[in-house]
Amino acid sequence: MFGYFLYRNAWRFDDAPHKEEKIPNSIVRKLLNKKGWLLRNTFDFDQNEESEFWYVIKDSSDGLNELSSSMRVHVRKALKNYEYKVVDDNFLINNAYHIYEQSLNGYKIKDRNISKKEFYKIFRTNNECWGCYSKVDGKLVGFAVNYLWADCCQYEFTAIIPKCKKDNTYPFYGLFYTMNQYYLSEKKLKYVCDGSRSVTEHSNIQPFLEYNFKFRKAYCKLKVYYKWWFGVVVKLLFPFRNLIPFRNVKAVLRMEEYSRKSK
Repeated sequence: MFGYFLYRNAWRFDDAPHKEEKIPNSIVRKLLNKKGWLLRNTFDFDQNEESEFWYVIKDSSDGLNELSSSMRVHVRKALKNYEYKVVDDNFLINNAYHIYEQSLNGYKIKDRNISKKEFYKIFRTNNECWGCYSKVDGKLVGFAVNYLWADCCQYEFTAIIPKCKKDNTYPFYGLFYTMNQYYLSEKKLKYVCDGSRSVTEHSNIQPFLEYNFKFRKAYCKLKVYYKWWFGVVVKLLFPFRNLIPFRNVKAVLRMEEYSRKSK
């Protein structure tokens, strides 16, 4: 509705990040009167001025040449041990839940439900999915679900069986390198994106991509709107945001903090 979709009681823009504009108050009211507790609106994508909110993107690629010598070693080792290819999303839906489950169990901070119902939610109509296969036995050991638009791509979810991340074969490195080459060098998209600044801080993937694969911050403005009663709750709890232990509550209050600092 109006270009937004509902995810965990929050309305989010349902298209490429650079296409989102400041949303009219009339549409905010219609959406929040219908369902949901809040609406997140980002706009002025990739502005020159630094801000408290951003997307992590990569808009150019020079293959192995742009990587450090140690990174080139890791990527070559990954490509020697694994095959990466685009796969049908129905194949992942039927064969990758155990990888999703193992991967999330390895997170220090749990920000997702590990049920099959939650697993199915990461798949949408504009998916392009990847499988990571061991060259030793041909088994699927990892996958990626990406949201693909006409001129850009968002890396929405990646998962590798934990034991493969610990055996010095570097499957994640090969996966991101292969996808970057495919989308930026072969398909000539404007950019690939690993999403917006995290409010849950459950993963170090964005700093990893910035440091190792030359991703960068595309700064933007952020405005959060609330259903009236939820806005009252946020306002009352905000002064105590550093004392509240509940992860989901802290995430909302952290996003409110970024919104207040966004000019």
